[in-house]
Amino acid sequence: MTRKRILFTGGSGKAGKHVVAYLLEQGHRVMNVDLVPLDHPGVDNLIADITDSGQMFNAMSSYAGFDEMEPGTGVPAFDAVVHFAAVPRILINPDNETFRVNTMGTYNVIEAAVKFGIKKVIIASSETTYGICFSDGETNPQSLPLDEDYDVDPMDSYGLSKVVNEKTARSFQRRSGADIYALRIGNVVEPHEYAELFPDYFKNPEVRRRNAFCYIDARDLGQIVDLCLKKDGLGYQVFNAGNDHNGAIIPSKELAERFFSGVPITRELGEHEALFSNRKIRDVLGFKEQHNWQKYVNAPKV
Repeated sequence: MTRKRILFTGGSGKAGKHVVAYLLEQGHRVMNVDLVPLDHPGVDNLIADITDSGQMFNAMSSYAGFDEMEPGTGVPAFDAVVHFAAVPRILINPDNETFRVNTMGTYNVIEAAVKFGIKKVIIASSETTYGICFSDGETNPQSLPLDEDYDVDPMDSYGLSKVVNEKTARSFQRRSGADIYALRIGNVVEPHEYAELFPDYFKNPEVRRRNAFCYIDARDLGQIVDLCLKKDGLGYQVFNAGNDHNGAIIPSKELAERFFSGVPITRELGEHEALFSNRKIRDVLGFKEQHNWQKYVNAPKV
């Protein structure tokens, strides 16, 4: 495996800290760029603001640690940028601030990466782009399963910011020829959350409707990012980042009929195949799920 020097924005967040840990385990060097440092062995930290273009250009021309000064050959180049930093949902900041931080931050990060000649950029998009999660009222998708060819149509500031970020990524890919991959990340689950949350999800499956019953184990998300780092030559791509099955015990066809009545099903579904399809990451990247919820929760009998 080729060790990569990676600039990772937002590595102190819920998803980021697990992905950073995974990448370090794979032997990569990671410099975490965030407003708050990540206390994890082996990670380098730089406090910086993604909404400041100058800081992003500076970060990408920075030493990751004092040891990199020793050879006397100048600042090493980053091999890849992974951009997770963002306001993580609506109802934290005012809507216009959420949109500003997420869109301008992403523009600044990708612009700096491209102008420094970095050939691999991975950005965090979101399952909210499909327009169900933060919609006003109960909204049905246009079709199921949700896949990357879907005409994404959110009505909220967060989901909209992620759609704009995908367009920004596509634009920079066209002008640079770099590989820029956008991950539509499902509802992130940390290891301790299975026991805390999933029993209630099974008793009250309706609480997961807005997420289309999707989830992504934070550690499996690390695998997906690493697979993206290893897969070259795809240009601009969008990938759903989700686990193989729904976060529910009801079979997929019944789940769709019960909670998304009348929504067209575009292909045959496996018995518990995720309505938030991860077929593309399995087929294109070779993703193999390691952390299905069934390893951590005893499912009640239906």
